[in-house]
Amino acid sequence: MSWNDRVRPETDASEKSSVGKGVFRKCDGCGETLLADALVRNFEVCPTCEHHHRLRADGWRRLILDGPADARINGSTSDEHDDGASEGGALVEWDPHLEPADPLQFSDGRSYGDRVASAQRSTGAKEAIEIGRGAMESIPVAYGAFLFSFMGGSMGSVVGEKIARLFERAAEESLPVVLLQASGGARMQEGVLSLMQMAKTVAALGKLRDAGLPFVSVCLHPTTGGVAASFALLGDVNLAEPKALIGFAGPRVIESTIRQKLPEGFQRAEFLLEHGMIDRVVSRLKMKAEIATILRHLR
Repeated sequence: MSWNDRVRPETDASEKSSVGKGVFRKCDGCGETLLADALVRNFEVCPTCEHHHRLRADGWRRLILDGPADARINGSTSDEHDDGASEGGALVEWDPHLEPADPLQFSDGRSYGDRVASAQRSTGAKEAIEIGRGAMESIPVAYGAFLFSFMGGSMGSVVGEKIARLFERAAEESLPVVLLQASGGARMQEGVLSLMQMAKTVAALGKLRDAGLPFVSVCLHPTTGGVAASFALLGDVNLAEPKALIGFAGPRVIESTIRQKLPEGFQRAEFLLEHGMIDRVVSRLKMKAEIATILRHLR
């Protein structure tokens, strides 16, 4: 399942369309009008109701990774829009040169190559994931984060390859892995080649397990399709953001297939926690401290 690559920026849906557009934001949770800058400084978490709006990859990087003063970092990162004001975010990026090809010459009225080029222009990134070495509370980690704004964070050959390399290099360098998922699943434009990444990434995760190193998986909104069905729920500890949608097929697809009404909150993080599918639901603002505590226990 693939998400449309024309994802509207997070601010578009909640900005006031009248005077003050860009200055004010309307919370998608409680409806309160907030100063846009204040919401950005709070990493897209509403200070009134704590609703978690989508945070882009560079915002996550700044939120949970130490800064250059705390780790030996060269600052090589992909260039998405700035979502958080923090001194953190230092990452030595691995394999930033990898980018997708078009082996199937796929077209659905628009060529796959054109869609990729458009996503690259709008995000400043080569693909829908960034990986590298960073630190969290001075703990060195192998870090990965999906870029949902790049074709819905869909997993094609390059995304799968970079995740496999993340696990393999972490095993070689004796680093724990922290991976943040936000994905619509396998990338349909690459057909079976994208589905093959499910097996490849899980096999690479096996090498990390053989090395006795921990994998902390963080499921963001949404974590679905082939990503959810492969490595996303195979962490030694599985964390999720509040109200994140996590599952293989979406609720509407399931309801139309089984012709039954699903329970309230089905496939949301809290529902999965209640049914033993994940270990903790953690506020975004507490995520760094939570992961660092877990890593200290697992070392």
